[in-house]
Amino acid sequence: MIGTVLVARPDSAGGVLLAGPAVRAVAAGAREVVLLAGPHGRAAAELLPGVSRVVEWRTPWIDPNPPPMTGPHALRLLRTVQEVAPELALILTSFHQSPLPLALLLRLAGTPKTAAICADYPGSLLDVCHVVDEEPDVPEAERMLGLARAAGFELPPGDAGALAVRRPLPEVGHLTGPPGYVVVHPGVSAPVRAWPAESWTRAVHDLVRAGWRVVVTGGPGERALTARVAGARRSGLSGRPAVPDGWAGRAPVLGPAQETRLPHGAVQEACSAPGPGPETGDGPAWESVTDLGGRTTFAELAAVLAGASVVVAANTGPAHLAAAVGTPVVSLFAPVVPAARWAPYGVPSVVLGDQNAACRGSRARLCPIAGHPCLSSVPSADVVEAVNRLAFAKEAVP
Repeated sequence: MIGTVLVARPDSAGGVLLAGPAVRAVAAGAREVVLLAGPHGRAAAELLPGVSRVVEWRTPWIDPNPPPMTGPHALRLLRTVQEVAPELALILTSFHQSPLPLALLLRLAGTPKTAAICADYPGSLLDVCHVVDEEPDVPEAERMLGLARAAGFELPPGDAGALAVRRPLPEVGHLTGPPGYVVVHPGVSAPVRAWPAESWTRAVHDLVRAGWRVVVTGGPGERALTARVAGARRSGLSGRPAVPDGWAGRAPVLGPAQETRLPHGAVQEACSAPGPGPETGDGPAWESVTDLGGRTTFAELAAVLAGASVVVAANTGPAHLAAAVGTPVVSLFAPVVPAARWAPYGVPSVVLGDQNAACRGSRARLCPIAGHPCLSSVPSADVVEAVNRLAFAKEAVP
Protein backbone atom coordinates (compact mmCIF):
# COMPACT_ATOMS: atom_id res chain seq x y z
CA MET A 1 0.00 0.00 0.00
CA ILE A 2 1.27 3.44 -0.94
CA GLY A 3 1.46 6.24 1.63
CA THR A 4 0.06 9.71 0.82
CA VAL A 5 -1.57 10.36 -2.55
CA LEU A 6 -2.50 13.87 -3.68
CA VAL A 7 -5.61 13.87 -5.87
CA ALA A 8 -6.10 17.16 -7.71
CA ARG A 9 -9.47 18.34 -9.00
CA PRO A 10 -9.22 22.12 -8.64
CA ASP A 11 -12.41 23.31 -10.32
CA SER A 12 -16.15 23.22 -9.57
CA ALA A 13 -18.22 21.34 -7.00
CA GLY A 14 -19.73 19.24 -9.77
CA GLY A 15 -16.34 18.20 -11.08
CA VAL A 16 -15.21 17.28 -7.56
CA LEU A 17 -18.31 15.17 -6.92
CA LEU A 18 -17.81 13.33 -10.21
CA ALA A 19 -14.26 12.53 -9.07
CA GLY A 20 -15.67 10.63 -6.09
CA PRO A 21 -15.38 7.08 -7.53
CA ALA A 22 -11.75 7.70 -8.54
CA VAL A 23 -11.00 9.09 -5.07
CA ARG A 24 -12.48 6.00 -3.39
CA ALA A 25 -10.40 3.74 -5.63
CA VAL A 26 -7.24 5.60 -4.56
CA ALA A 27 -8.30 5.51 -0.90
CA ALA A 28 -8.64 1.72 -1.09
CA GLY A 29 -4.94 1.47 -1.94
CA ALA A 30 -3.41 4.38 -0.02
CA ARG A 31 -2.91 5.23 3.64
CA GLU A 32 -3.97 8.86 3.08
CA VAL A 33 -5.72 10.80 0.31
CA VAL A 34 -5.27 14.57 0.26
CA LEU A 35 -7.52 16.36 -2.22
CA LEU A 36 -6.34 19.55 -3.88
CA ALA A 37 -9.44 21.64 -4.61
CA GLY A 38 -10.25 25.16 -5.69
CA PRO A 39 -12.45 27.50 -3.64
CA HIS A 40 -15.54 26.53 -5.67
CA GLY A 41 -15.01 22.84 -5.03
CA ARG A 42 -13.73 22.73 -1.46
CA ALA A 43 -17.08 22.13 0.25
CA ALA A 44 -17.78 19.24 -2.10
CA ALA A 45 -14.30 17.82 -1.52
CA GLU A 46 -14.88 17.79 2.23
CA LEU A 47 -17.95 15.58 1.68
CA LEU A 48 -16.18 12.92 -0.39
CA PRO A 49 -15.70 9.49 1.23
CA GLY A 50 -12.04 8.50 1.26
CA VAL A 51 -10.61 12.03 1.55
CA SER A 52 -8.41 12.48 4.61
CA ARG A 53 -7.98 16.23 4.25
CA VAL A 54 -8.45 19.02 1.74
CA VAL A 55 -5.98 21.68 0.61
CA GLU A 56 -7.01 24.66 -1.50
CA TRP A 57 -5.42 26.59 -4.35
CA ARG A 58 -7.10 28.81 -6.94
CA THR A 59 -5.92 27.52 -10.33
CA PRO A 60 -5.36 30.35 -12.84
CA TRP A 61 -6.02 28.22 -15.95
CA ILE A 62 -9.25 26.67 -14.59
CA ASP A 63 -10.96 29.06 -12.17
CA PRO A 64 -13.79 31.12 -13.76
CA ASN A 65 -12.38 34.25 -12.08
CA PRO A 66 -8.69 33.43 -12.40
CA PRO A 67 -6.05 35.20 -10.33
CA PRO A 68 -2.86 36.39 -12.03
CA MET A 69 -0.31 33.61 -12.48
CA THR A 70 2.51 35.12 -10.46
CA GLY A 71 5.55 33.73 -8.72
CA PRO A 72 4.12 34.27 -5.22
CA HIS A 73 0.87 32.55 -6.19
CA ALA A 74 2.78 29.56 -7.55
CA LEU A 75 4.94 29.45 -4.41
CA ARG A 76 1.84 29.08 -2.26
CA LEU A 77 1.01 25.87 -4.09
CA LEU A 78 4.58 24.61 -3.96
CA ARG A 79 4.73 25.09 -0.19
CA THR A 80 1.37 23.39 0.28
CA VAL A 81 2.42 20.37 -1.77
CA GLN A 82 5.77 20.17 0.01
CA GLU A 83 3.94 20.04 3.35
CA VAL A 84 1.70 17.24 2.05
CA ALA A 85 4.76 15.39 0.67
CA PRO A 86 2.81 12.98 -1.55
CA GLU A 87 4.37 9.86 -2.97
CA LEU A 88 2.07 10.15 -5.97
CA ALA A 89 -0.22 12.78 -7.46
CA LEU A 90 -3.24 12.06 -9.65
CA ILE A 91 -4.27 15.08 -11.72
CA LEU A 92 -7.96 14.72 -12.57
CA THR A 93 -9.15 16.88 -15.44
CA SER A 94 -12.16 17.32 -17.69
CA PHE A 95 -11.80 16.23 -21.29
CA HIS A 96 -10.98 19.78 -22.41
CA GLN A 97 -8.40 20.60 -19.69
CA SER A 98 -4.65 20.03 -19.84
CA PRO A 99 -2.92 18.49 -16.80
CA LEU A 100 0.53 19.72 -17.81
CA PRO A 101 0.63 23.15 -16.07
CA LEU A 102 -0.20 21.53 -12.74
CA ALA A 103 2.14 18.61 -13.44
CA LEU A 104 4.99 21.09 -13.91
CA LEU A 105 4.25 22.80 -10.58
CA LEU A 106 3.99 19.46 -8.79
CA ARG A 107 7.40 18.49 -10.18
CA LEU A 108 8.83 21.77 -8.92
CA ALA A 109 7.34 20.97 -5.50
CA GLY A 110 9.24 17.67 -5.48
CA THR A 111 6.38 15.23 -6.17
CA PRO A 112 8.19 12.05 -7.22
CA LYS A 113 5.44 10.49 -9.35
CA THR A 114 2.50 11.97 -11.26
CA ALA A 115 -0.35 10.53 -13.30
CA ALA A 116 -2.89 12.17 -15.61
CA ILE A 117 -4.92 11.75 -18.76
CA CYS A 118 -3.01 13.58 -21.45
CA ALA A 119 -3.08 13.61 -25.26
CA ASP A 120 0.01 15.85 -25.56
CA TYR A 121 3.62 14.76 -25.23
CA PRO A 122 4.31 15.15 -21.48
CA GLY A 123 8.10 14.75 -21.52
CA SER A 124 9.25 14.16 -17.95
CA LEU A 125 6.21 15.78 -16.38
CA LEU A 126 4.12 12.59 -16.12
CA ASP A 127 5.09 9.10 -15.02
CA VAL A 128 1.69 7.69 -15.95
CA CYS A 129 0.38 9.30 -19.14
CA HIS A 130 -3.02 7.72 -19.69
CA VAL A 131 -4.20 8.22 -23.27
CA VAL A 132 -7.96 8.23 -23.78
CA ASP A 133 -9.91 8.20 -27.03
CA GLU A 134 -11.97 11.37 -26.54
CA GLU A 135 -14.13 10.84 -29.61
CA PRO A 136 -16.82 8.88 -27.72
CA ASP A 137 -18.42 10.87 -24.90
CA VAL A 138 -17.57 8.86 -21.78
CA PRO A 139 -19.15 10.05 -18.50
CA GLU A 140 -16.68 12.17 -16.54
CA ALA A 141 -16.87 9.91 -13.48
CA GLU A 142 -15.88 6.86 -15.54
CA ARG A 143 -13.15 8.76 -17.36
CA MET A 144 -11.51 9.76 -14.07
CA LEU A 145 -11.93 6.28 -12.62
CA GLY A 146 -10.08 5.00 -15.69
CA LEU A 147 -7.08 7.12 -14.73
CA ALA A 148 -7.12 5.73 -11.18
CA ARG A 149 -7.05 2.20 -12.63
CA ALA A 150 -4.20 3.11 -14.98
CA ALA A 151 -2.26 4.28 -11.92
CA GLY A 152 -2.89 0.96 -10.15
CA PHE A 153 -5.98 1.67 -8.03
CA GLU A 154 -9.25 -0.27 -8.10
CA LEU A 155 -12.54 0.26 -6.31
CA PRO A 156 -12.91 -2.05 -3.32
CA PRO A 157 -15.21 -5.07 -3.57
CA GLY A 158 -18.87 -4.07 -3.34
CA ASP A 159 -18.28 -0.50 -4.55
CA ALA A 160 -20.19 -0.12 -7.83
CA GLY A 161 -18.68 3.28 -8.63
CA ALA A 162 -21.69 5.52 -7.98
CA LEU A 163 -21.33 9.07 -6.73
CA ALA A 164 -21.47 9.35 -2.95
CA VAL A 165 -21.06 11.69 0.02
CA ARG A 166 -20.13 11.13 3.63
CA ARG A 167 -22.92 10.07 5.94
CA PRO A 168 -24.66 10.93 8.19
CA LEU A 169 -25.90 14.19 6.73
CA PRO A 170 -27.28 17.00 8.90
CA GLU A 171 -30.90 16.95 10.03
CA VAL A 172 -32.90 19.41 7.92
CA GLY A 173 -36.51 18.45 8.59
CA HIS A 174 -37.06 21.74 10.40
CA LEU A 175 -36.29 23.48 7.09
CA THR A 176 -38.06 21.24 4.61
CA GLY A 177 -40.79 19.37 6.43
CA PRO A 178 -41.06 15.61 5.84
CA PRO A 179 -39.54 13.90 2.79
CA GLY A 180 -41.52 13.73 -0.42
CA TYR A 181 -41.08 17.26 -1.79
CA VAL A 182 -39.55 18.43 -5.09
CA VAL A 183 -36.39 20.56 -4.97
CA VAL A 184 -36.09 23.31 -7.56
CA HIS A 185 -32.58 24.77 -7.87
CA PRO A 186 -32.64 27.64 -10.39
CA GLY A 187 -29.10 29.00 -9.95
CA VAL A 188 -26.13 28.29 -12.22
CA SER A 189 -22.43 29.10 -12.23
CA ALA A 190 -22.41 30.14 -15.92
CA PRO A 191 -25.18 32.18 -17.57
CA VAL A 192 -25.29 29.92 -20.62
CA ARG A 193 -26.64 27.08 -18.46
CA ALA A 194 -29.60 29.07 -17.11
CA TRP A 195 -33.24 28.30 -17.80
CA PRO A 196 -35.06 31.67 -17.85
CA ALA A 197 -36.23 32.84 -14.41
CA GLU A 198 -39.81 33.18 -15.60
CA SER A 199 -39.71 29.51 -16.69
CA TRP A 200 -38.55 28.46 -13.21
CA THR A 201 -41.35 30.51 -11.69
CA ARG A 202 -43.91 28.91 -13.97
CA ALA A 203 -42.54 25.44 -13.15
CA VAL A 204 -42.93 26.01 -9.41
CA HIS A 205 -46.48 27.24 -9.96
CA ASP A 206 -47.32 24.19 -12.07
CA LEU A 207 -45.66 21.73 -9.69
CA VAL A 208 -47.78 23.10 -6.84
CA ARG A 209 -50.91 22.80 -9.00
CA ALA A 210 -49.90 19.18 -9.69
CA GLY A 211 -49.93 18.51 -5.93
CA TRP A 212 -46.26 18.82 -5.00
CA ARG A 213 -44.63 20.64 -2.12
CA VAL A 214 -41.67 22.55 -3.58
CA VAL A 215 -38.42 23.53 -1.86
CA VAL A 216 -36.39 26.17 -3.72
CA THR A 217 -32.65 26.12 -3.01
CA GLY A 218 -29.75 28.41 -3.86
CA GLY A 219 -26.54 29.91 -2.58
CA PRO A 220 -26.11 33.17 -0.66
CA GLY A 221 -25.71 35.13 -3.89
CA GLU A 222 -28.91 33.69 -5.35
CA ARG A 223 -31.43 34.90 -2.78
CA ALA A 224 -33.13 37.35 -5.14
CA LEU A 225 -33.54 34.59 -7.73
CA THR A 226 -34.90 32.02 -5.28
CA ALA A 227 -37.30 34.58 -3.80
CA ARG A 228 -38.63 35.34 -7.27
CA VAL A 229 -38.98 31.66 -8.17
CA ALA A 230 -40.50 30.70 -4.81
CA GLY A 231 -42.99 33.54 -5.13
CA ALA A 232 -44.85 31.78 -7.95
CA ARG A 233 -48.14 31.95 -6.06
CA ARG A 234 -47.85 35.73 -5.91
CA SER A 235 -46.87 36.13 -9.56
CA GLY A 236 -50.35 36.28 -11.10
CA LEU A 237 -49.63 33.35 -13.39
CA SER A 238 -52.53 32.10 -15.44
CA GLY A 239 -54.35 28.90 -14.62
CA ARG A 240 -53.51 27.07 -17.84
CA PRO A 241 -52.95 23.31 -17.45
CA ALA A 242 -49.86 22.32 -15.46
CA VAL A 243 -49.35 19.10 -17.42
CA PRO A 244 -50.02 18.04 -21.01
CA ASP A 245 -53.40 16.66 -22.01
CA GLY A 246 -53.74 13.04 -21.03
CA TRP A 247 -51.14 13.11 -18.25
CA ALA A 248 -52.51 12.28 -14.85
CA GLY A 249 -50.37 13.93 -12.22
CA ARG A 250 -49.96 11.32 -9.52
CA ALA A 251 -48.34 13.32 -6.77
CA PRO A 252 -50.47 13.03 -3.64
CA VAL A 253 -52.46 16.11 -2.65
CA LEU A 254 -52.78 16.12 1.12
CA GLY A 255 -55.92 17.27 2.85
CA PRO A 256 -55.79 19.50 5.92
CA ALA A 257 -55.94 16.54 8.28
CA GLN A 258 -52.94 14.91 6.58
CA GLU A 259 -50.58 17.89 6.43
CA THR A 260 -47.41 17.61 8.48
CA ARG A 261 -47.01 20.52 10.85
CA LEU A 262 -44.14 22.50 12.19
CA PRO A 263 -43.09 21.88 15.77
CA HIS A 264 -43.43 24.71 18.25
CA GLY A 265 -40.64 27.24 17.80
CA ALA A 266 -39.93 26.48 14.13
CA VAL A 267 -38.94 29.41 11.94
CA GLN A 268 -42.01 30.19 9.87
CA GLU A 269 -40.14 32.39 7.41
CA ALA A 270 -39.04 29.13 5.80
CA CYS A 271 -42.56 29.08 4.37
CA SER A 272 -42.43 31.57 1.54
CA ALA A 273 -45.94 31.28 0.11
CA PRO A 274 -48.24 34.10 1.14
CA GLY A 275 -50.80 34.05 3.87
CA PRO A 276 -50.92 32.23 7.18
CA GLY A 277 -51.41 28.49 7.17
CA PRO A 278 -54.28 26.87 9.04
CA GLU A 279 -53.62 26.95 12.73
CA THR A 280 -53.72 24.02 15.11
CA GLY A 281 -52.38 23.39 18.54
CA ASP A 282 -49.24 22.07 16.88
CA GLY A 283 -48.51 25.23 14.91
CA PRO A 284 -49.04 26.35 11.29
CA ALA A 285 -49.15 23.88 8.39
CA TRP A 286 -46.27 23.66 5.93
CA GLU A 287 -46.89 25.85 2.92
CA SER A 288 -46.61 24.61 -0.67
CA VAL A 289 -43.41 26.51 -1.49
CA THR A 290 -40.38 26.94 0.78
CA ASP A 291 -37.50 29.28 -0.05
CA LEU A 292 -34.15 28.09 1.32
CA GLY A 293 -32.02 30.41 -0.82
CA GLY A 294 -28.80 31.19 1.05
CA ARG A 295 -29.93 29.29 4.14
CA THR A 296 -28.01 26.01 3.90
CA THR A 297 -24.42 24.87 4.08
CA PHE A 298 -23.26 22.50 1.36
CA ALA A 299 -23.77 19.52 3.67
CA GLU A 300 -27.24 20.76 4.59
CA LEU A 301 -28.04 21.19 0.91
CA ALA A 302 -27.04 17.55 0.39
CA ALA A 303 -29.49 16.56 3.12
CA VAL A 304 -32.26 18.68 1.58
CA LEU A 305 -31.66 16.98 -1.79
CA ALA A 306 -31.60 13.55 -0.15
CA GLY A 307 -35.10 14.11 1.26
CA ALA A 308 -36.53 15.10 -2.12
CA SER A 309 -38.49 12.83 -4.43
CA VAL A 310 -36.95 14.60 -7.43
CA VAL A 311 -34.53 17.50 -7.99
CA VAL A 312 -34.98 19.94 -10.88
CA ALA A 313 -31.75 21.76 -11.77
CA ALA A 314 -29.60 22.94 -14.64
CA ASN A 315 -26.16 21.50 -15.36
CA THR A 316 -24.66 22.69 -12.11
CA GLY A 317 -23.12 21.33 -8.90
CA PRO A 318 -26.39 20.58 -7.05
CA ALA A 319 -27.48 18.29 -9.90
CA HIS A 320 -24.40 16.16 -9.22
CA LEU A 321 -24.94 16.49 -5.48
CA ALA A 322 -28.46 15.11 -5.97
CA ALA A 323 -26.97 12.16 -7.84
CA ALA A 324 -24.49 11.64 -5.00
CA VAL A 325 -27.36 11.27 -2.50
CA GLY A 326 -29.37 9.01 -4.82
CA THR A 327 -32.15 11.40 -5.85
CA PRO A 328 -33.48 11.43 -9.45
CA VAL A 329 -32.83 14.60 -11.44
CA VAL A 330 -34.70 16.55 -14.09
CA SER A 331 -31.79 18.27 -15.84
CA LEU A 332 -32.32 21.51 -17.81
CA PHE A 333 -29.17 20.95 -19.85
CA ALA A 334 -27.58 23.45 -22.25
CA PRO A 335 -25.56 21.47 -24.82
CA VAL A 336 -22.43 23.65 -24.64
CA VAL A 337 -20.84 20.54 -23.10
CA PRO A 338 -21.98 16.99 -23.90
CA ALA A 339 -24.80 15.65 -21.75
CA ALA A 340 -23.34 12.17 -22.22
CA ARG A 341 -20.35 13.34 -20.17
CA TRP A 342 -21.96 15.74 -17.73
CA ALA A 343 -25.57 14.68 -17.13
CA PRO A 344 -26.40 13.45 -13.58
CA TYR A 345 -24.53 10.17 -13.15
CA GLY A 346 -25.84 6.91 -11.79
CA VAL A 347 -29.41 7.95 -10.93
CA PRO A 348 -32.64 8.05 -12.97
CA SER A 349 -32.70 11.33 -14.86
CA VAL A 350 -34.46 13.19 -17.66
CA VAL A 351 -32.43 15.61 -19.78
CA LEU A 352 -34.50 18.51 -21.18
CA GLY A 353 -33.27 21.03 -23.72
CA ASP A 354 -32.32 20.90 -27.39
CA GLN A 355 -29.09 18.90 -27.40
CA ASN A 356 -28.56 19.62 -31.11
CA ALA A 357 -28.76 23.41 -30.82
CA ALA A 358 -26.22 25.56 -32.64
CA CYS A 359 -24.26 26.18 -29.40
CA ARG A 360 -23.56 22.44 -29.07
CA GLY A 361 -20.02 21.71 -27.87
CA SER A 362 -18.99 25.37 -27.78
CA ARG A 363 -18.09 25.36 -24.05
CA ALA A 364 -19.35 28.97 -23.99
CA ARG A 365 -20.14 30.70 -20.69
CA LEU A 366 -22.47 33.23 -22.36
CA CYS A 367 -25.06 32.00 -24.82
CA PRO A 368 -23.87 32.69 -28.39
CA ILE A 369 -27.37 32.29 -29.86
CA ALA A 370 -29.99 35.04 -29.55
CA GLY A 371 -32.89 34.05 -27.32
CA HIS A 372 -31.09 31.08 -25.73
CA PRO A 373 -33.34 28.67 -27.67
CA CYS A 374 -31.84 25.41 -26.40
CA LEU A 375 -33.46 26.01 -22.99
CA SER A 376 -36.00 28.79 -23.44
CA SER A 377 -38.01 26.44 -25.66
CA VAL A 378 -38.56 23.94 -22.80
CA PRO A 379 -42.11 24.30 -21.39
CA SER A 380 -42.77 23.87 -17.68
CA ALA A 381 -45.27 21.13 -18.55
CA ASP A 382 -42.35 18.94 -19.62
CA VAL A 383 -40.74 19.50 -16.22
CA VAL A 384 -43.91 18.50 -14.36
CA GLU A 385 -44.31 15.39 -16.47
CA ALA A 386 -40.67 14.39 -15.90
CA VAL A 387 -40.98 14.98 -12.15
CA ASN A 388 -44.04 12.76 -11.92
CA ARG A 389 -42.28 10.04 -13.90
CA LEU A 390 -39.05 10.12 -11.90
CA ALA A 391 -40.79 10.24 -8.51
CA PHE A 392 -41.90 6.68 -9.08
CA ALA A 393 -38.36 5.65 -9.99
CA LYS A 394 -37.15 6.75 -6.54
CA GLU A 395 -40.10 5.10 -4.78
CA ALA A 396 -39.24 1.82 -6.56
CA VAL A 397 -35.71 1.75 -5.06
CA PRO A 398 -35.74 -0.31 -1.83
